[in-house]
Amino acid sequence: MSFDKSKINQKEIKDKKDDDTNLATLYLNFSFYKVDPKWRWLNDLGKDEAAKEFSSLIDIANTKMKVMTYSTIGMRKESDFMLWSISDSVEKIQVLSSKVYTTVLGKYIDTSEVYLSASRPSIYSNKITPSFMEDDKPLKYNIVYPFVKSREWYLLPFAKRSEMMKEHINVGKKFPQIRLNTSYSFGMGDQDFMLAFETDNLMDFQDLIMKLRETQVNRYVVRDTPMIVCVYKKIFDIIKSLG
Repeated sequence: MSFDKSKINQKEIKDKKDDDTNLATLYLNFSFYKVDPKWRWLNDLGKDEAAKEFSSLIDIANTKMKVMTYSTIGMRKESDFMLWSISDSVEKIQVLSSKVYTTVLGKYIDTSEVYLSASRPSIYSNKITPSFMEDDKPLKYNIVYPFVKSREWYLLPFAKRSEMMKEHINVGKKFPQIRLNTSYSFGMGDQDFMLAFETDNLMDFQDLIMKLRETQVNRYVVRDTPMIVCVYKKIFDIIKSLG
């Protein structure tokens, strides 16, 4: 297997965002990894070389798609770091996932969670453009979680759902410092959506969530956990922090 040499043209996607029918579909993958304690017994030279090797892999992958790396050490017990991949094909994501396990570090990690989703225009607002479709620098924190609504929600008249979503969207507009990334997992995973909120201040995000709990849409939320706080860092620094 090898990476396709075509790249995501972020500018082209941005130029077309006003015409939903022309938007290119992007696939999002959130892969969380747990490190084997045996890793910490390797000598420092070996870990340095492994960090360089893995960093090189991510650099190469970023010429074929978009890959961002996050530390989850101390945030939850299930994982130590996360790779957020955004690509125009799931095959490219598979190639990266396969190559991860061919590295030295790959021999000492196991996947704890994997979430797959895709981009799709919102049916409730044509003014919402997910941050991952822009070419912005990642913010310090990214709170990632699966989101499931009840079957009753989808059986409501569209006008009723739109009315409640308008309230929901208006709450989000009060927090312009927070970037919302909504993607769709219908038919691809156990969840309906994948949400990824980027922020430089965790308390701003907490305030947003508390406000959203008070909206009518919240009556129809079945699951919005686990909420995983991820800290944006270069992969070399993440690996060096593994012990």
